[in-house]
Amino acid sequence: MDARNHGNSPHSPVMTYEAMSVDVQRILHQLHFSTCILIGHSMGGKTAMAVALQKPDMVERLVCVDISPVPITGHSRFPTYISAMNNIHLEDQLPRSTARRLAEEQLRPVVQEAAVRQFLLTNLVKKNGRYGWRLNLEAISHHLPDIMSFPEFHSAYPGPTLFLGGADSPYISSEDYTEIERLFPEAEIQYILGAGHWVHADQTQEFIAAICRFLLTS
Repeated sequence: MDARNHGNSPHSPVMTYEAMSVDVQRILHQLHFSTCILIGHSMGGKTAMAVALQKPDMVERLVCVDISPVPITGHSRFPTYISAMNNIHLEDQLPRSTARRLAEEQLRPVVQEAAVRQFLLTNLVKKNGRYGWRLNLEAISHHLPDIMSFPEFHSAYPGPTLFLGGADSPYISSEDYTEIERLFPEAEIQYILGAGHWVHADQTQEFIAAICRFLLTS
């Protein structure tokens, strides 16, 4: 599912893990799912953790992709990406292909990885005759401290959990293992070689295989 302020989901001025956890729980109730297997990447991974920690009976298994249940420190580039996206300027009458090319050129000095630029550009849309971002950048910018952090929980999630990181990414560090074990005592931690933060895009087949192995484990 698209998180609030992302994709085609509604925009909201509130962007906390508590609120996003409730969003997931409501969707599950609307779909009449009493239990589920949750898989989340990055911010979505933290949201999935929050659901599992708040409503452990609803989550059969949990997969957290390249994220830990700890605050993100200085290695994150996301605040820089958001700033670069906010600073894009495009004329209204431009063809979409030209607008996309110009937007990429404006992002390039800050977002140097081509794959990341292409990912960000999937959010470039034309609304009411003007180019803009599908994301609610205002709300995301305002709540960056919440997004980069993680709520405090005192009770653990007892179900099987997989933390699946990219070997070239700093987001699941050995320094996080103590907190992972405290909150997710049945967790296993794996890394996929040749993958950065976007594990599913960098090494798709290995990513799918690792999750399938985890789900088939009794």
